[in-house]
Amino acid sequence: MKKLFSICIAFVLIEIAIFIVVGNWLGILSTLLLIVLASLFGAMLTKKQGLESVQNIQNSIRRGEPPGQAVIDAFLVFLGGVLFLLPGFLTDIIAFTLVLPWTRRLYKPMILEWIRKKMKNSEMIIIQR
Repeated sequence: MKKLFSICIAFVLIEIAIFIVVGNWLGILSTLLLIVLASLFGAMLTKKQGLESVQNIQNSIRRGEPPGQAVIDAFLVFLGGVLFLLPGFLTDIIAFTLVLPWTRRLYKPMILEWIRKKMKNSEMIIIQR
């Protein structure tokens, strides 16, 4: 828990530093406008990708296939959408990588490995009906 708290504090400090640097470079109003535009564009992109992810889940279920990959996609898009709500350049960059399909592929192996470890340690139980 201490590690997570330390990471969050470091993340906030980095965001503040980036705000200061970009604010000095572009000016206050331009910086704020850039943050708002990135968030709006990100929200639209998240909505589009989120709907695609939900359709992929539904299509997998209709075909009788497990929707594991589609669920991971939906989770990553959701996480990206949450990050778009937070003001900051670093959060927006991470959010874009989570929402865009070709960069989202980079995160999937990490998520799958995390799930495998949780299942191996019996920390996660999957109920099949």
